[in-house]
Amino acid sequence: MSTFIESSQLLDIARKAALTVGEPLRMAFRTPMDYEYKRDLHDIVTIHDRASEERIRSIIFSEIPDSTFVGEEGGKEGDGAVVWYVDPIDGTSNFASGIAHWCVSIAAAVEGELVAGVIFDPIAGNLFSADLGGARLNDVPIMCRARVDEGKAVLLTGFPNARHVRDVGDRAFGAQAELLDSCHAVRNLGSGALHLAHLAAGWADATMGLSTNPWDVAAGILILRQAGGRFVGLDNGRMLEPAFLAPDYFAHGGEAAYPTLERVTYALSAREAAPKQREIAG
Repeated sequence: MSTFIESSQLLDIARKAALTVGEPLRMAFRTPMDYEYKRDLHDIVTIHDRASEERIRSIIFSEIPDSTFVGEEGGKEGDGAVVWYVDPIDGTSNFASGIAHWCVSIAAAVEGELVAGVIFDPIAGNLFSADLGGARLNDVPIMCRARVDEGKAVLLTGFPNARHVRDVGDRAFGAQAELLDSCHAVRNLGSGALHLAHLAAGWADATMGLSTNPWDVAAGILILRQAGGRFVGLDNGRMLEPAFLAPDYFAHGGEAAYPTLERVTYALSAREAAPKQREIAG
């Protein structure tokens, strides 16, 4: 278990790395750029994803040689005690298209426990962060807030996307209809990490996701939980801890209880038509 001091030190490194790549990414945003396809036509990568991940990796190993680095683009490197989960650009399609909703996400875990996390939105200038001492937005403490009534809730989610439809078929559309009917509003902003960060800041009430990877959610989980929110990780319809290793999840703020969201997510997690494909290397 990491101490509060160690957690704070790891957060300082994560913050340094995120800020270092944030400015070059901001300058590259809305400039002409090419991209390549990864898994399919819905999953792209730019030279800026790869360059940012390499710069973050360099900073982390320079500061903490005893590290394991797990990045979306380059996979796993090292075998150290501090495990870093990094998404150099969460929301690459937004970034490449000129839509101002993307971020850098960096988290550190020790002995399976998340101890530091940063989500940096360079366009808005919002730096969400957490260590074992609490959650902050631009160094100001934050606590999530959620409407008690699910019918008044704003849900942020990327569900359903093309992969979800392939996984669960027409059930995706039935589940979507239930969520649309049960919540005041459902919005897809294109970045799962920012969904969690906005929830932690009290700007939304709930979120959910399917078929995610640790770099998508690790920083956001710590920020949300340290802000007083609830995050439930699911694997094949069963709760899983550590939650950042779970492919499916739902989350909400404060003392809220959203029965439709919970039921729908459990059902989708348990009934996928095809096996999940985790992309973590090693």
